[in-house]
Amino acid sequence: MEAAPKIVAVEAEALHGRTLKYYDFAMAAFAVILICSNLIGAGKPAQVTVPVFGTVTFGAGILFFPLGYVLGDVLTEVYGFARARRVVWVGFAASVFAAGMSWVVVSLPPSPDWRGQAALAEVFGQVPRIFLASILAFWAGEMANAFVLARMKVLTDGKHLWTRTIGSTVVGQGVDSLIFYPLAFLGVWETSLVFTVLVTNYLLKVLWEVVLTPVTYRVIAWFKHAEGLDVFDTKTDFTPFKASV
Repeated sequence: MEAAPKIVAVEAEALHGRTLKYYDFAMAAFAVILICSNLIGAGKPAQVTVPVFGTVTFGAGILFFPLGYVLGDVLTEVYGFARARRVVWVGFAASVFAAGMSWVVVSLPPSPDWRGQAALAEVFGQVPRIFLASILAFWAGEMANAFVLARMKVLTDGKHLWTRTIGSTVVGQGVDSLIFYPLAFLGVWETSLVFTVLVTNYLLKVLWEVVLTPVTYRVIAWFKHAEGLDVFDTKTDFTPFKASV
């Protein structure tokens, strides 16, 4: 059996020219989670009754969207800020394409014998606005998430992983929620519902991060052992306005 490579702590710049086994797969998974969460779940407010707490209203996409932040933590922790930033830009571009495709498909005149246009427009007619809000919020939130995690990693000398996965989520999801829900739903939903969902979803996202911390630990450990590296961003250019590494 082939032994797992030894984990080596390196500066982010040391990754240039190095073969990364699973980075592309993580990038693809990130983009899929982002698009599916917004396309399928973001436009539906769900309501369930929870013992003790009573009736809770939340956006249905909350069940899956936080997985993108977990994967964002993995990318930043394992590959560094610059490569996480590149993935954010890939997700941004994929979201723009999905929004454009949704608009074109809904806008095209339907065949006279097709009866699904009203349902399609009802479900996807607001997608361009949702996606505009989503990609702006996602971009800002993920950049904030990656920055906080990368800086905290250096400050903690790579220790206490839970403090930076949760701390970065508190900041990143806060930025994301404050941008997304007002831009996406004010004027579409009742104002009280918008802010109820904003606060509820934010708290649920942070709670999800806490609950998924053991999973995040295992995934990060697996990636680090598979790649044989642990990146520290001590000399990284943290500008968010470029996609190169």
